[in-house]
Amino acid sequence: MPRHQNLIFFILVFFGMLFSGTIWLKEQSEEIKHGWRGLGGSPPTGRTLRDDLHPSSTQTSIPGFGTSVKDEARSSFSILRVLYLWYASKQDRQQQQQQQQQITEPTIVKTEEKHKNLGLRSSPGFLYNQPSLLVGRTDVVTLTPWLAPIIWEGTFDPTLMDSLYKQQNITIATTVFALGKYTRFLKDFLESAEQHYFVGFRVHYYLFTDQPDAVPEVKLGDQHRLTVRKVPSLNRWQDISMGRMEILEKLIESELANEADYIFCLDVDTKFNSRWGVETLGQAVAVIHPWFYDYPRDQFTYERRPESQAFIPAGEGDYYYTAAAFGGFLNEVHELTKTCREQQGIDAAKSIEAIWHDESHLNKYFLYKKPSKLLSPEYLWRDINARTNQVRVIRFSHVSKNNAEVRPN
Repeated sequence: MPRHQNLIFFILVFFGMLFSGTIWLKEQSEEIKHGWRGLGGSPPTGRTLRDDLHPSSTQTSIPGFGTSVKDEARSSFSILRVLYLWYASKQDRQQQQQQQQQITEPTIVKTEEKHKNLGLRSSPGFLYNQPSLLVGRTDVVTLTPWLAPIIWEGTFDPTLMDSLYKQQNITIATTVFALGKYTRFLKDFLESAEQHYFVGFRVHYYLFTDQPDAVPEVKLGDQHRLTVRKVPSLNRWQDISMGRMEILEKLIESELANEADYIFCLDVDTKFNSRWGVETLGQAVAVIHPWFYDYPRDQFTYERRPESQAFIPAGEGDYYYTAAAFGGFLNEVHELTKTCREQQGIDAAKSIEAIWHDESHLNKYFLYKKPSKLLSPEYLWRDINARTNQVRVIRFSHVSKNNAEVRPN
């Protein structure tokens, strides 16, 4: 409860006590007078009204009134005391709940407050190509049924986008996991990112690895920096994939509230080939999987076992999203990672592992809590896939590799 409400409560209690005490004294005075008159007219010699209102500990009840004045006083003030104790206890519980919420979810309120001030403002005199309502992409869908934009080449003006977001002074946290033999992909990932990934904006890479000494020396841009965190080695690539959710959840809770405005979580066995910029920023951002972007939903590799928390019934589904790239506001990604981690834990307790691990849980999450922006397969292609007419630019791609050789199992 806010401080001004506390003050108002105590003022009301004080005046309530004062008012009730005054009324009580007046009533007792009148009752005592009438009581003695009923017994013969006047108080005994030597007694005063003060004596009757403040009797000694040995005073008995006044005839005709049942209980002593002292007992009635105790009763009246006991009620006020109980009221005060109840209120104080309620305040303590509210304070404990607020402290617990601040400990477990420090980013939620902070990020919401920060993003209230983010807006797209253009500068006077800044020139760019006139947008058209008649000319644009007609070979692909650029808007979901729930009106979230799908980002393709030709749907945005990069110069205008950069100008709009430059005024916001934003920071993008970016997490990457490189365990075991996957450290071999770090050099290409980081060097290509420095050429194409949020160039001209503040980026903080968080690299989680079991081999910090294997991290290559890569020259970073003036506004880019890298933090390396050591994590334990794991024997199954599935555990590495699923374990990311808990690490990301804790990172957001413990560090990123005052550090970043957005976060992206990316696979390391990838390479940037073209621009990945502020056009990708949004509240909750999902990337359409390159294998399934032109498939019907009944061919998506959703988890179909009802006993799994990742279960999606037949006939449901929008798109199939990849877990190799996702992002958004800190509070949105925190909720996503926390939910996936909890659902994976429930499955594990029943000895169930979703068909595509964290990706299955991510698809379940985005089915029922729709992403606010979708990135086309331009933002995660595969080097082994042939280029299509719809994908005009390959911005980010999984590199070719021998899975059996690089994976621990």
